[in-house]
Amino acid sequence: MQIALWILIFLTTFCIMEFMAWFTHKYVMHGFLWSLHKDHHRKDHDSWFERNDAFFIFYAVMSMTFIILAGETSFWYGYPIGFGIMAYGATYFLVHDIFIHQRFKLFRNANNWYARGVRRAHKIHHKHLGKEDGECFGMLWVPFKYFKK
Repeated sequence: MQIALWILIFLTTFCIMEFMAWFTHKYVMHGFLWSLHKDHHRKDHDSWFERNDAFFIFYAVMSMTFIILAGETSFWYGYPIGFGIMAYGATYFLVHDIFIHQRFKLFRNANNWYARGVRRAHKIHHKHLGKEDGECFGMLWVPFKYFKK
């Protein structure tokens, strides 16, 4: 029973992170921390790293905190929460940084309906170079209007 609960907490955390990514992107990155996120929209630097990468650190610290807390206390469900956050972060990195932005040259030939829809939606978001008017959505949840045959 505890394994089923562990899996349920892990999957719930992963799904909640989709909302958190959307919320953080819309209200924090395009809000009061635009100064860290704007170099992701405007490539006015020569570095492979962006100030925007600091957002990964925040969620990595959250994940590690839950895992360490679970290991040091009786807060056992810190493990599935921490690993759920970590799994979402890894998935986000794979989809956003590797697949969409090609920070590593992998998955360049992916051309199915889902891949085209995710790329199209992200391109729409990035056409706005400013803080306002950028349509925001999650990494896994993209409005169906972007999925065209």
